[in-house]
Amino acid sequence: MTEQYVHAVETLLATNFNFKRLYDKHSQLDEQVNAAYEGDIAVDEMSLEKMKKEKLYLKDQMERMIMEFIQSNQAVA
Repeated sequence: MTEQYVHAVETLLATNFNFKRLYDKHSQLDEQVNAAYEGDIAVDEMSLEKMKKEKLYLKDQMERMIMEFIQSNQAVA
């Protein structure tokens, strides 16, 4: 990750409630998916696929917000 990207994530986490909510939910799903792969929790294949798709959707939403933040800051600079 570039310094600009890291700065965008840190700033959005501190200032944007919606981004923080997406980030927290993504982190929660990431832990659940990893636990399922490690066999720590029992999850059927359909539920696991649903979690992975939701996690990807959240990542895409966060990525869009990060890119918008970076672009808006470049326009100011």
